[in-house]
Amino acid sequence: MSDACGCGSDEPRSAEEQEREPERLWQITELQFAALSGVLLLAALIANLVGAADPVVLTLEAAALLAGAYTFVPSTLGRLAKGKIGVGTLMTIAAVGAVLLGEVGEAAMLAFLFSISEGLEEYSLARTRRGLRALLSLVPDEATVRRDGTETTIAPTELRIGDLMVVKPGERVATDGIITRGRTALDLSAITGESVPVEAGPGDEVFAGSINGAGALEVEVSTTAEDNSLARIVRIVEAEQSRKGAAQRLADRIAKPLVPAVMIAAALIAVAGSLLGDPATWIERALVVLVAASPCALAISVPVTVVAAIGAASKLGALVKGGAALEALGRIRGVALDKTGTLTANRPTVIEVATTPDVTPEHVLDLAAAVEARSEHPLAAAILAAAGTVTPAADVEAVTGAGLTGHRDGHRIRLGRPGWLDRGPLTAEVTRMQQAGATAVLVEDNGQVIGAIAVRDELRPEATEVITQLRRDGYQVAMLTGDNHATAAALAREVGIDTVHADLRPEDKARLIEQLRTQRPTAMVGDGVNDAPALATADLGIAMGAMGTDVAIETADVALMGEDLRHLPQTFTHARRARRIMLQNVGLSLGLIIVLMPLALFGVLGLAAVVLVHELAEIVVIANGVRAGRTTALTALTAQRSTNLATATAVGAPS
Repeated sequence: MSDACGCGSDEPRSAEEQEREPERLWQITELQFAALSGVLLLAALIANLVGAADPVVLTLEAAALLAGAYTFVPSTLGRLAKGKIGVGTLMTIAAVGAVLLGEVGEAAMLAFLFSISEGLEEYSLARTRRGLRALLSLVPDEATVRRDGTETTIAPTELRIGDLMVVKPGERVATDGIITRGRTALDLSAITGESVPVEAGPGDEVFAGSINGAGALEVEVSTTAEDNSLARIVRIVEAEQSRKGAAQRLADRIAKPLVPAVMIAAALIAVAGSLLGDPATWIERALVVLVAASPCALAISVPVTVVAAIGAASKLGALVKGGAALEALGRIRGVALDKTGTLTANRPTVIEVATTPDVTPEHVLDLAAAVEARSEHPLAAAILAAAGTVTPAADVEAVTGAGLTGHRDGHRIRLGRPGWLDRGPLTAEVTRMQQAGATAVLVEDNGQVIGAIAVRDELRPEATEVITQLRRDGYQVAMLTGDNHATAAALAREVGIDTVHADLRPEDKARLIEQLRTQRPTAMVGDGVNDAPALATADLGIAMGAMGTDVAIETADVALMGEDLRHLPQTFTHARRARRIMLQNVGLSLGLIIVLMPLALFGVLGLAAVVLVHELAEIVVIANGVRAGRTTALTALTAQRSTNLATATAVGAPS
């Protein structure tokens, strides 16, 4: 709970307490004592109606007061010992004052209703904590490992890096690893939110909690159970949840000074009223004002919404790191996207080979592959795949920012970008390749350019749909890339982006993000190490495919755990709705205080009525905040957008 509320415990939760997280309403301690208090209050009411002796009624009311007060008075006293005051302080003073005035029943009613709101909030917080830690339950209880040629069943916690794990069809993967044998389709829906299984084979990485398809796998363990992808995600979110968004800080800024201000105002009312009129009446009204102005509804209005929305976002395949990130996500109006790996699939392929006369495409690819066989350049895999079997060149050297050189069979081979190598007779072909969105690589044999290879990282199939949706939702979209302007512009036209910034180094991206932020709140969406400065500089950093990118998880505020870009607009929509609910709760809470204080001051409402209205309003605030936990499945959302798009096209609406 917020510090301003002054209720609950400040102590961190132990691992044992987390394991015993309540799952049902009746398992919440505060609600158990609230129920006991309510039963005793009802018994006191019945006893009074049937004419029982006053000591019997008083005893039942006192027992109800003690049961309800147990949920907040001990923690309040503990916080007072640390010099902290809050709404719990106000409630404690009001209850003590009511008892001194002889209104034990009203004090019991106050404690009963306040304990209910405490319990409901604890339940909503527990549900979110449980939802995050439920990720860890995706890991199976047992894992099959092959050691010394023998298969043994062990607990996942006993797995060691380098172990050979055997994953049978239909089983969940116990920890992260690399497939060494077997092919399958992995179901990652519970982890990334994607409904389509992902094909995987030798050399591919698998993550803890994913479900194996029809093929048996042998997986080399790469992380322990304590440090696998699921465990890292849970630790990161739990560590970041203490961060507070702008709306949360606003609520605290209002609530924290309000608590001592209300106490001073109540004291002045009691003193001034006692000097000018009936002391008992004005002291009672001061106590009622004290309760009426309690800002607990304000203090809990944002946290309840935040925890509900963050838990729901995880179901959408989005890892939101705390309230600050969620609130910022709802304010974003500009989106800057990296090209490679974000808008594209990050799997470059050769799409064309242009040659000079008397030279075959196969020969050009063979020479290019000869030097690329010794290279780790991102385009090397695409060229090697297109060339097939190749004899590697010798003396291969990399020229930073330009290309490669090498020798084979007496030929001096150079491979590199236009500008470092002269385009010669292939100028028109290179220009056409770049205009088509491909990266052109020139091949030179003994000083003569003999060919140009076009390599392109194809757009994600959903990229155009996502950009269309973002623009329809009112976002300003820009592309940031280190690729050349011609290639970037061609892909931007294809996907529907008007603003393109190309030939950028990582520091250039960060500097450009700073400029975009001066125009509107801007999010940066990227996927790799080169995007880290921009992710950190933006109002909000969003990482793509964070299940496999540690740098993205550490740097970004939000991580889309899967590879489906459609999660991006869906997450924005979810955050905007959560922010609206936050503002509704803040407005409702402030309005409640403004209305109740004068009614309490002039005696229109008594203590019981104020407590009832105030606590019912807190329940309304909690219920409204829990609405932020509702989600819409990606498939349903996509179908709805397709219908909207078809309708707009039919009536000639602009896209």
